[in-house]
Amino acid sequence: MANARDDLWASGHDESVEVNQRALIDKVLARYSGEFTVFRELLQNSSDAASKAVQIHFETEAYLQHKKNESSSHGQSEPWKLPDLRTAKVHQWTFKNDGMIFRDEDWSRLKKIAEGNPDEEKIGAFGVGFYSLFSVTEEPFVTSGGQWMGFYWKDKKDQLFARRGTIPQQEDSKPDPWTTFAMPLREPAPCPIPFDFVRFITSSITFVAYLSDVSVWFDGHRLARITRERGAPSALTLRPNLKTDSSKGMMRVAGVEQIPLSIRAEVMRCVYVAGSTKQRRPQTPSPSARPVAAVTSGFFSSLFSSFGNSTPRTATPVPSANAVVTKEIEYAKEAAEQIKLLEVTETSVLLSVFAVDINVKLDEKIRQELLRATKKNPPGKMRLELIYTGKDEYDASKKEGSKQPEDTGSIFQGLRADIEGTGTARVFIGHTTGQTTGIGGHIAARFIPTVERESIDLVDRNVRLWNEELLDMGGYLARTAYEIEMDHIRTLWKGAAGPTTAPDEELQKWLYARALHSLKFFTFHTSTPSERVSLLLEQSFFSCAVTRGFSFLGASNTPPFPIMSTTGVQNAVDVRMPNETFSVFLKGLPLIPADILENAKKMIDALRERGMLKDINFADVTQELASRPLLEPEMIACLKWWMSVVKEHNGRNLQLERIRTELLNAAVLVLGTPGSSDEKMVPLSTIRTFLNTRGVGAYIPTDSPLPAHLIPLSVSRNFDPTLLTNALGWKELSIVEWLQHVLDEKVVAANPAFDPTKSTEFADRLLNILARALPTVGKPTVDAVVKLLQPKACIPTTLGLQPPQQAYFQTAHIFSDLPILKLPSDTPVKGNLEKILLALGVRKHVDLQIVFDRLIKTGNWTSAELLKYLVAVQSTLTATEMERLRMTAAFPRESGEAVDRTKVPRCKASDLYEPSDTFRQLGLPVLDWGGRSKWRPSSDEAKLLFTIGLKRYPPLETVVNLAASENLNVRTTALKYLLDNLSTHYSHYDPRNFTHLAFIPAVKDNKPCMSAPGDVFTSAIWAPLGFATVNSILRPEDVSKLRVQDHPPTTRLVEILQNTPPDDPQVARTWFQAMGVRVSDFSSSQLTTLSSLPFVPVEQPGSQQGRIVKSKPSIRLMAPSQCYFKGESNAQVHSKLFVFVDFGPGANIFLTACGTKREPSVEEIARILLDNPRRFFDLAEGRDNFLIELRNIAVNRRLIPQPLFILMKRSPILLASRRMRKKDTKRSSTDMDEEDDWDFEYDLLKPDMIVIADDTNAYQQFGDSVFTAPQDDLLEVRAFGKITVIKSLNFGQVASTKNQDSSAVAMREGRGPIQLWLADNDVLDLYEVSTSMCRLLFEAPKASDALLFMTILSTDLRALRRRGYNVDRILRKQKEQRQAAEDAAKEKALQMSLLGNTHEKPLPSPAPEIRPPSSASNPSITSELSGPPTHPDLLQPPENASSRPQSMIRSLDNWRRGMPEAAGTPQLPIIPSAGPSRPRTPQSGVTPQSNIEANIDMAIRACREERGQVLHNHENMQMVKEALNEGYCDISGRAGNLKLLGEMGGIKIFASQEVLDPASILTNKNDSIARFIHVIQPLARVYDLPPSSLHIFYDTTGDLIAFNRNASLFLNLRFFEAWHDAEVKAGDLSKAYISWYFTLAHEIAHNLVQPHNSEHEFYFSSICESKLPAFSKLLSST
Repeated sequence: MANARDDLWASGHDESVEVNQRALIDKVLARYSGEFTVFRELLQNSSDAASKAVQIHFETEAYLQHKKNESSSHGQSEPWKLPDLRTAKVHQWTFKNDGMIFRDEDWSRLKKIAEGNPDEEKIGAFGVGFYSLFSVTEEPFVTSGGQWMGFYWKDKKDQLFARRGTIPQQEDSKPDPWTTFAMPLREPAPCPIPFDFVRFITSSITFVAYLSDVSVWFDGHRLARITRERGAPSALTLRPNLKTDSSKGMMRVAGVEQIPLSIRAEVMRCVYVAGSTKQRRPQTPSPSARPVAAVTSGFFSSLFSSFGNSTPRTATPVPSANAVVTKEIEYAKEAAEQIKLLEVTETSVLLSVFAVDINVKLDEKIRQELLRATKKNPPGKMRLELIYTGKDEYDASKKEGSKQPEDTGSIFQGLRADIEGTGTARVFIGHTTGQTTGIGGHIAARFIPTVERESIDLVDRNVRLWNEELLDMGGYLARTAYEIEMDHIRTLWKGAAGPTTAPDEELQKWLYARALHSLKFFTFHTSTPSERVSLLLEQSFFSCAVTRGFSFLGASNTPPFPIMSTTGVQNAVDVRMPNETFSVFLKGLPLIPADILENAKKMIDALRERGMLKDINFADVTQELASRPLLEPEMIACLKWWMSVVKEHNGRNLQLERIRTELLNAAVLVLGTPGSSDEKMVPLSTIRTFLNTRGVGAYIPTDSPLPAHLIPLSVSRNFDPTLLTNALGWKELSIVEWLQHVLDEKVVAANPAFDPTKSTEFADRLLNILARALPTVGKPTVDAVVKLLQPKACIPTTLGLQPPQQAYFQTAHIFSDLPILKLPSDTPVKGNLEKILLALGVRKHVDLQIVFDRLIKTGNWTSAELLKYLVAVQSTLTATEMERLRMTAAFPRESGEAVDRTKVPRCKASDLYEPSDTFRQLGLPVLDWGGRSKWRPSSDEAKLLFTIGLKRYPPLETVVNLAASENLNVRTTALKYLLDNLSTHYSHYDPRNFTHLAFIPAVKDNKPCMSAPGDVFTSAIWAPLGFATVNSILRPEDVSKLRVQDHPPTTRLVEILQNTPPDDPQVARTWFQAMGVRVSDFSSSQLTTLSSLPFVPVEQPGSQQGRIVKSKPSIRLMAPSQCYFKGESNAQVHSKLFVFVDFGPGANIFLTACGTKREPSVEEIARILLDNPRRFFDLAEGRDNFLIELRNIAVNRRLIPQPLFILMKRSPILLASRRMRKKDTKRSSTDMDEEDDWDFEYDLLKPDMIVIADDTNAYQQFGDSVFTAPQDDLLEVRAFGKITVIKSLNFGQVASTKNQDSSAVAMREGRGPIQLWLADNDVLDLYEVSTSMCRLLFEAPKASDALLFMTILSTDLRALRRRGYNVDRILRKQKEQRQAAEDAAKEKALQMSLLGNTHEKPLPSPAPEIRPPSSASNPSITSELSGPPTHPDLLQPPENASSRPQSMIRSLDNWRRGMPEAAGTPQLPIIPSAGPSRPRTPQSGVTPQSNIEANIDMAIRACREERGQVLHNHENMQMVKEALNEGYCDISGRAGNLKLLGEMGGIKIFASQEVLDPASILTNKNDSIARFIHVIQPLARVYDLPPSSLHIFYDTTGDLIAFNRNASLFLNLRFFEAWHDAEVKAGDLSKAYISWYFTLAHEIAHNLVQPHNSEHEFYFSSICESKLPAFSKLLSST
């Protein structure tokens, strides 16, 4: 194809690519939508050319003709009259500059579109600015330096051409210094509005580098001249608090300057009169002015309305004699107006330009990207400028604009600060753009604009980065300008203020206005068209400031920001927002002035959002309070503020308490007249109470001594008492506190008249005060008063002032020498007064102690008599007396012997127990009740005793200690008492509290003993492990009451295995079975510990693994992770390399949890192989077993870690062979090599030393020189009775299916071997074999491939060998089979000869035929399958067997027909093929029972574990469906796809794909699965099934109870739950055993016969019959 293209290219011809230049220019100009675009671009070009002066001419057609005529006449003509600026049509624009004349490269660049100026110092970048002229002209004409160039559209079409020439020069003429752009307009149009245009020029001249003089002309009249003069710059010191680097570090500030800039404008008055785009202001005529007649012609006549009445009037007719005079007057007025409009007005403005010099540092990548985007290298140094208009200049500019009689305003309005944020401040890139800055001033820098140059580019990734960094510098410069202005204001303020006084009010007002102007100037409004410009400027404005120095704990990290406050310019963090609430008591705090707050709201809000400006806070208040004391009104205002704060937060703020403490510590109250002798300072930190006149405070006499911590009443009466408590933490002065103060020793000493222990009158007054206050106080207050007064002798009595406990009411009459109450005021003792006296302890009866002293000590009263008296006076006993009764040792204790009653030991009631026989047997101290009356627990005396502490039940600890006593009787009685009362009085019993007491009867080592709760267990399975078990003398309910644990904790089990592991396998079986019961209780960390702990005893006499048992050297202790379960893995090589154990199903469950695996992992096998490859080979007993292990490692390659795999690559672990010629072989040079001529040498080599023999010819030539890798068979041949292929078509809406019989079909499952199925019922078709095989051998098979393969199959094997095909193995196999057939025939002949000499006996009947397996069967399949005989001795060689090698296809056909040539020796199958078997010859005898038993045993042994994680269940057979895509798919059976969920009890659990949340099965159905396992595990032992051959699955629909998959048995949990789970849960297992016994027999029978036919029924019955005795034994045990 490439050559054809080259030939075509050579035969072609070139054609140019055409560009519609007009359309291209139009599309470019369409993006230039700004105002005065042409002049903006020409001014930029002038600046790049270092021009100092520019002239702009607008010329009408008449004026152009006038100039032409004047030039030709060479004479002087009259001055040209200025036409109407608003209506005159302009025919040509002319632009002149006096910059550098055009060089050749400039003329060349002028002709090229999009080739910008590469000079990095120039503004031009895109090379399209000049072509903006085409927006107004068709043929621009350029002259410069004596040369010219004109542009024109050739043939008036779309291609632009340029013509260049030289301007003739006269000999005496000087060169023209001007570069001129003449633009004949495409269509005549009015002049741009003069005022707006001059204002545009004024703004544009501001930032250009060289341009200082621009004049605008109209028809020879200079309308305006703008000149600029920059003053000497003054360098500014870099501010230390501002960062000089940009955010990305690309730019750094080198220096800052402030430059005065003066711009002067000379403008004709007609420019103002011509107006602007704004509406004119209405002119109010003077009342004395005469109306002027309307003039309707001429430019000046159109302006008359500006100076006269705007409403025209009709002139009053005058006599004709005066008409001439009137006309002359009008002409005179018009001439006067002409002169007036041509007058030139001179104005000027003085601006401050802040400039920052920037050093640029870019990495090479960004530099290249910017060069690509702008066609010029970015500058290394540049400047950014900002125009700042101060307050005075701004006011002067506004004043000048207001003086203009027209409504145009000032020419310099575009330079005036945009204080109100109207969007007039622009971004300049040498000229103005349409992008606003968002602040009050213009910014100029080397921003990279968009192509149309109306805004800066913030889209392109690299250009955006450049512009953002420049804006970062812009924010820095704005912040610098702002801080400099604030410094000036601060200096003026401090210069005018005194040490303690502020500047005068007028100066303050002026400085406030100046600061407000600066704040508004630097207020950031939304910029247009890109909002990000102002956002980035604002971000840099605030973020460029940093905090210098150290930041101490509690200090603000907010960078400083100067702002005007009521105390001058301060840092914003020190200034607060004004708040009327604090105005009374905060006098020195800096606040935002009201004018600034109102007019600079946006800036104030920005500062507040950034946390720079805050409201008045608590720290401000405390600072003020700490600086001076407050007068009462100020303190009241301060407290009111604080209460409002607390009320606002409802007291929920956790910080309020801390703040309140700081507030009270800082505040000081001044009482009296400051500076006088009565002045008193009261720190609020000393105040704790206030006097509540609305409550109990009303009873406290104010003339009495009051505490110093009481706030003066003059302050507290202004507040709600609740607020005083909630807000200030003060509490109401209580009676108790007042009384404590009154009773204080110092107070009493200073005020003896108020001492209640000395003044009877004050004692009487005090008692009455307390009586009146009693209804308003609570019991705690009364108790506190009692506590204070009880020790005091404050009760007036007949014997003087007495303590309350020694005074009696008048009703106490037992003894005559008692002090009786007597008040001086004779106040009746009743009501509250009586209550307070009683509370103080004034007695109404004789003290019990007196009774005890005078009565009991005589020994005349028994306990019964004493209690009888106490019951009688019980109602008069106080709580104190009752407590004294409790604490008095007045009650006798029983003694075993008679003693003097005066010497009987007496105890408190709480030290004794009620007199009962049980307590006497336990040896507890009991009450001596006396012999006169019987003890009754329900009597009043007993109840009183119980009230004062007599014990009815001993404490639990006492009972348990007694139960652990060495005294058998005490121990027995205590345990019985504990068990009888455990549920009623000792419900708080917890055995964990008594693990140190052995009080539970137990048996240990077959001996009775007493054990603590943590050492005895109910389950007898723990006795062999040395644990104590519960003694049988305890009833089950008693064991339950004592809460004895069934099993020891897992920590104890782990300790036993660590310290005393079993040293005998039989003992270990018992231990492990017991621990298997608790396997679910072990934690993951414990199981991890056990997995590496050597506690598994194994018979390994010669092994070096594990830990040897000293008492039994043949036993070694292995860790569970080092062991594997016996089973399929315990065979051949593995049994010699790894340790296999089997302690029984129950014990194996425990070992599984500890890490014992069912088989070694691929990684473990690989490591053993790497450790000693040759020993591994020897243990494998030959090549074949070794190769099997290598294949296993290869298939599971992904399970091998990468480091181990790398080590395998470097190790000699691979088996290789090399051909060696037999020594006794005799051959000539012409003989062809035979397979028999060679032997093979095998060796273990590294991978890089082995060759893969993929070239058979080369292998035959050099097979004796190199070691080659083994070759595996990839083809398995299977025979069936009939094969039907179902072909289907699915294309769009078309669906069709057709059946076709076939003699051969090939298939492959995953990456497994290819299976070739052959049909017995038809002649083998070589083409069908070839096409089927080619579909699997080639990705895209062709018809020729099948024909070639068919030829190979039909060719003689020796011929193929001569052609280089590797058929040696086939020839060798054929030879072995022929030799085996000959040997069998000889043996049979010999036996027949021997039989001829014996009596004729009937031969035993052969065993029932067992058919070979098929993949599966399906009810929908139409193939009839049958297999060849499975025993080699039944194979008979054909009569015409030849010694000559046959073709491969003949070998296949012979295999299909059951002949010896079949490839490989048939192996005993596990699952037989389905479908009707081939007709068999009827047997004459009965099948021996031994054969049946052998088959049953084989079927049971065939059951195995399912190894797959996800399995596709096929109940019967596979069906091959060959569709149009030449593939096939499997039709799954009813069980669907199953996924492995996990294991439980050594049995794998699966779930069907339709289960919505399979992961939850093990959790939600944990109990039912456990019960199912409990049922099927005993049945597995009945059938002697390997435990791993049973599997449980769960589905949601279908009728599948169980199925057999490749000898793995699967049982459905759903049917168990529906049929048997409830009965098993209730303890009835019989029905479940019966049902699943027969289910298992049914599935085991499928290991012999797949279909459900009579043969399957026969084996099903035989299996049930053979295992019936063992099953009956199991059934009887339930």
